[in-house]
Amino acid sequence: MDDWVIHLIEGGGYWGIALLMMIENLVPPIPSELIMGVAGIALARGTMAFLPVLAAGTLGCTLGNYMLFLAADRLGYERLHPVVERWGRWLTMEWHDVERAGRFFRRHGHWIVFVTRFMPMFRTMISIPAGLSHMGHVPFLLYTAAGAAVWNTLLLMGGRWLGHRFEQAGEWISWGTLALGVAMLAWYVWRVARWTPTAPKDSVSKR
Repeated sequence: MDDWVIHLIEGGGYWGIALLMMIENLVPPIPSELIMGVAGIALARGTMAFLPVLAAGTLGCTLGNYMLFLAADRLGYERLHPVVERWGRWLTMEWHDVERAGRFFRRHGHWIVFVTRFMPMFRTMISIPAGLSHMGHVPFLLYTAAGAAVWNTLLLMGGRWLGHRFEQAGEWISWGTLALGVAMLAWYVWRVARWTPTAPKDSVSKR
């Protein structure tokens, strides 16, 4: 049990890390803190290299967010609204969440795409209002990649520090991963089971 998570990351290689980080931005709940933290343990063991891991994690994060951005950019507010109304239960979000994020984005400007990469609850959702506002693709990609690179660097350094300081780091990560995975899955199932929309269905704003 003690090393299965690290072996999973190592077995997938750098492309596996990129894929996991891309999925992390599309399918809740897969925390990037876990993926990059475990990769940091692999760095401490000398089985992976820092720059390739950082590049893979940043690439995956950027691609995942860009997919959300493109979907929102293509759909627009009016066409996205029925999608959220239909699948909101499984996305665990309502239309007023999208509108609130849109107001937040317009109030604070494009730089918020960079800043929210450090905020677990906002770093993925901000891609939707950025797309709905038709932010330029190049600025979005640059802000997203820069923010993801900084955040992933911090996570990798933390995981590597843990791996160097504690011999039992792999075992702690393994059990911690299992506990966190079970807890987050239970939370997601609970959210879906108790889902009750509160926003009126005709509240879509014209953009």
